[in-house]
Amino acid sequence: MTYCGRFAPSPTGLLHFGSLVAAVGSWLCARHAGGRWLLRVEDIDPPREVAGSAQAILAALPAFGLPADGPALFQSRRTAAYDAAFARLRADGQVFPCWCSRSDLAAVGGMHRDGRCVAAPDASREPAWRLRAPDLDVAFEDALQGPQRQNLRESAGDFVIRRVEGLYSYQLACVVDDAHQGITEVVRGNDLLDSTPRQIWLQRLLGLPTPAYRHLPLALDAEGRKLSKSTRAHPVDPSDPMPALRRALAFLGLPAQAEPRDPASLLAGALADFDPRRLPHCSARSAA
Repeated sequence: MTYCGRFAPSPTGLLHFGSLVAAVGSWLCARHAGGRWLLRVEDIDPPREVAGSAQAILAALPAFGLPADGPALFQSRRTAAYDAAFARLRADGQVFPCWCSRSDLAAVGGMHRDGRCVAAPDASREPAWRLRAPDLDVAFEDALQGPQRQNLRESAGDFVIRRVEGLYSYQLACVVDDAHQGITEVVRGNDLLDSTPRQIWLQRLLGLPTPAYRHLPLALDAEGRKLSKSTRAHPVDPSDPMPALRRALAFLGLPAQAEPRDPASLLAGALADFDPRRLPHCSARSAA
């Protein structure tokens, strides 16, 4: 099977250094394997979106030497596919309506288990829909972080598939779209390592292929927090891409190269020395 990787940003702000590291890491893995590198805009949470950020991110990537092998997929245009996946789960009895709020669940330890709701059904408002989490261990081998195992009931509990507002969850949309795009390896930050067992379980229920996984270390701020748009991480500058691109390559353990003066040449040189097995495992603070 031809390798296919992807970068899937959420349009909640401009491209920042942590996201650039994930983009560069996934691009290097795809090119090292002689495969394709695709983009997906995960715009399924309108209340969190920042107007114009999706197009700004897509425009910035080529400036950093990261053109994709095809047009970006927008999740906001994929509702019919999510509807079909949800209908299958519902027909198979895998999901159930739930009116439990976070405060309701806080009173019982914060976890929803065994399909047992705390709140009674309320015909006056729409429910969320949860997937039943079985008392089952899901194990997989992460290409960078090593063997992983998670008991779905204990660690995840019954998790939301469709929200009260009718919006589909990240877990469902990600699984459906990875299969749709033919992704063979998911390369992303290790903040999503915990989500992987839930996604693998959904793949099994929906009869979808399970890709390989490689979770990259996170770039942290001075206080040791993940660089993210929610913590107001400074955006990288596509009009002057070389400094941030050099920092991203250094963060991924690739030696600095003095000669190349454009992103494409810098990435080509990095690719010549790249071995995904030598990527760093641990998250680290990012130099300003």
